[in-house]
Amino acid sequence: MKDKLRLLPPIVVLLALLAAGWGLVHYESEYLWKVQELNLFLDTPLFLRQQMVTSGWLLTWLGCWLTEFFYHPWSGVGLLCALWALLMVVTWRAFRVSAGWAAVLLVPVALLLLTDVDLGYWVYYLKLRGHFFAATLGVLIAVAAVWAFRALPRWPYMRCAFVVLSAAVLYPLAGFYGLLAALLMGVMVWRLEGLRLAERAVTSAVAVLAIVVVPLVCYRYVFAETNLVNIYWTGLPLFFMDESYTAYYVPYNLLVAFFLLLAATFGWGVSARKPRFALWHLGVQAVLVAVLVVGVCHFWYRDYNFHKELRMQQCVERTDWEGVLREARDAADEPTRAIVMMKNLALFRLGRQGDEMYHYRTGAKASDTPIPVNMTQVAGRAIYYNYGQLNFCYRWCLEDGVEYGWRAEYLKYLVRCSLLNGEHRVAKKYIDLLRHTRYHREWADRYARFLGQGEALRANKEFEQIFHLMTPDDKLNSDNALVELYLMNQFIDRGNNDPIFQEQTLLSALWHKDIQMFWPAFFHYANLHPTGHMPTHYQEAAYLYGHLENGVDVSRMPFDPQVVKNYEDFMALAQRCKGMSEESMRPVFYPQFGKTFYYEYFLVRNQKLY
Repeated sequence: MKDKLRLLPPIVVLLALLAAGWGLVHYESEYLWKVQELNLFLDTPLFLRQQMVTSGWLLTWLGCWLTEFFYHPWSGVGLLCALWALLMVVTWRAFRVSAGWAAVLLVPVALLLLTDVDLGYWVYYLKLRGHFFAATLGVLIAVAAVWAFRALPRWPYMRCAFVVLSAAVLYPLAGFYGLLAALLMGVMVWRLEGLRLAERAVTSAVAVLAIVVVPLVCYRYVFAETNLVNIYWTGLPLFFMDESYTAYYVPYNLLVAFFLLLAATFGWGVSARKPRFALWHLGVQAVLVAVLVVGVCHFWYRDYNFHKELRMQQCVERTDWEGVLREARDAADEPTRAIVMMKNLALFRLGRQGDEMYHYRTGAKASDTPIPVNMTQVAGRAIYYNYGQLNFCYRWCLEDGVEYGWRAEYLKYLVRCSLLNGEHRVAKKYIDLLRHTRYHREWADRYARFLGQGEALRANKEFEQIFHLMTPDDKLNSDNALVELYLMNQFIDRGNNDPIFQEQTLLSALWHKDIQMFWPAFFHYANLHPTGHMPTHYQEAAYLYGHLENGVDVSRMPFDPQVVKNYEDFMALAQRCKGMSEESMRPVFYPQFGKTFYYEYFLVRNQKLY
């Protein structure tokens, strides 16, 4: 019976690994898609040499390569789970964890999983390339080195020499994790059998000395581009912006503590060579598994708007504008401004913004993250590009490429902007780079057919409307990273006779809620569209402003009966609610008037931009 129960922990470990993989694919497919879009691996010698300018380069190079496979989430997750399974096997052999205590092997896997799924908006700002796989690869290398250290023959001071050799080899390849391996060896040597006290002490001292000296030597003679203050932490992500966000380092700290505990208890307790199995072992491991499951579920970043933004970005990338609207329509929470702007973009591309802009839930909910988030990093490039502000899209791709590293997403927008600007030689340069990737080659070939084909470019459905929004005096000035405000001001300041561009001018006037801006844009729109139905929201604004200031006679304008009725009913309800605060009025007015400009004008205020 006990022999059968002894098999239960390994079975639980396998099931837990499968559950982690299923959770990543099922709940984070759009997140994994974004991770690979914000990644770049080129199969060129130059790309490899670019990684080798700092210690830990092997982690970033392999990490970038493996991250490519998230293009199909199941394949990337399969590779990640395979590495975790390999890590558990290596940990089991390195520290002699008995099969009866197999649940202990889930601890590093749970912590490594958290380093990937607790990021949230950090995914836009991390500078460590290949982050999703880097920690797993680093820990695997460190534990494998410890296994080799333990398996060495008992020759005098051979382990001491191995510590120096491994630190000298592994630090350039794995950075911090090479130093971690030396630290674990310095601790484990006190638990190994058959060694003299002097050899144990010398080995530990050499391990500490190697941890201190090897990074300094490498900094002086090999990796001069590494910042001196970071030489001991290469291979780890940098959670620093205007301040250091130390909470994100907790999983890494616990990983180090866990392996130090295994090294310090080697040959005793959970690491005993022939442990006695008892039923209480199952109880302890059941509690451990429960704690790990609860901990991972609690710290797994699950923000409704964050994931909705990712799904909408995925639809924008595919020019699936109906898909963007489906996401905007299914709003269970107040949206962020990025969600609102992507919704408006989809309506514009479908020609329905004037009739449906207020049919979706609006808002300006702050991003659920402690770090300061700018829309330029979240959706700014896509928005600038689709509204014809190519210089700003290009600018943010270049700036962020320098700051955070080149990414496939940046190169794609650089291709598009260069094509639309007629810079076909520049576009070819970026296309040639993308042809050196695994999954973006087809995309590059698809856009390569537009090289030197200006007429085909203008006739293409993706680019046609963007050409209408491009202006000859497209200049690059300061947007202060406020995408929405900058765009609205640009359309007001640069109105012209193109019907598509001029409609954006009118929509910007509605956004500003400025009556003096509205009337010139409204009449200009009417002159450019002498026939056809005037969109509902433009009628609502004209009817409202005509009655608010009486500066324009609207009595002879052909308003839809429903527009007039909604205005009269709104004002009647406003009289009945006189004395109520705006906060308390919103739930009263929204069911009947939430889809009108009247509600937007009076009850939607102080939308925070970012």
